[in-house]
Amino acid sequence: MRTDSPSRTTLDKATEENFPVAPFFLPRAWREDLMAVYGYARLVDDIGDGDLAPGGADARHLGVARADADDRLVMLDAFEADLRRVFDSTPHHPLLKALQPTVRRRSLTPDPFLGLIAANRQDQRVGRYETYDDLVAYCELSANPVGRLVLAVTGTESPERVRRSDAVCTALQIVEHLQDVTEDLGRNRIYLPAEDMKRFHVTEADLAAPRGGASVRALVAFEAERAAQLLNEGTPLVGSVHGRLRLLLAGFVAGGRAALDAVAAAGHDVLPGPPKPTKSSLLREVGAVLRRARREG
Repeated sequence: MRTDSPSRTTLDKATEENFPVAPFFLPRAWREDLMAVYGYARLVDDIGDGDLAPGGADARHLGVARADADDRLVMLDAFEADLRRVFDSTPHHPLLKALQPTVRRRSLTPDPFLGLIAANRQDQRVGRYETYDDLVAYCELSANPVGRLVLAVTGTESPERVRRSDAVCTALQIVEHLQDVTEDLGRNRIYLPAEDMKRFHVTEADLAAPRGGASVRALVAFEAERAAQLLNEGTPLVGSVHGRLRLLLAGFVAGGRAALDAVAAAGHDVLPGPPKPTKSSLLREVGAVLRRARREG
């Protein structure tokens, strides 16, 4: 018999991310609030990807009939309805119940949460992106709200920090797409812009191969450089804050850099499986980001 709750199995996925979600060195209140936000973001992605725990507990919590539990759009609609209860009544899903104290304590608004739902709705309807700008617009929904929520939870929002955070979050989303080309293709999604695939003479059949040929690797290297430039644009965010928050944000940036290093170390051949950074490479990158922050601070 399965005994894991949907909340527990969802939160357990925090260990699979490229960057620390709510590390031990943060104040307990921050850790609890960041994990509540992470739980929300992870659950909405799991609904959109069809990766919910078996047994139908999430659907039951959201009031979705068993017959509709596999309909991702129905589930996303029910999830949005329950999210809105976070702000005006009492939600039903355990992860949304856990989120409600954070929302009240930090005076969070619905917009970033709704953006993540909109991104997952888009995933049900859009599987290809013609241009890089189209992809960036998708990241505005799928990734940037998370960084904005981190700033809101820690009380450090400002227009400039939000701009830098958006650059970092978009970069992290692109890096994740590069790591997961094969997995995404299995879901009938390609997050490599079609115009770039044409430029590098890459077809969808090339992406389905066991290993990447020279053209695929050149395309991945090109997109990786774009992500690196975005990380560079966003890195001054780290130097704009202090104390434990600086270390947390350095971890986010370093996670992206270490993942890019792993992609490069694989010769930009991501098709056999996602290249993952080692803990030692992550720590090296954290040190480098912090040194840069001190120089620029």
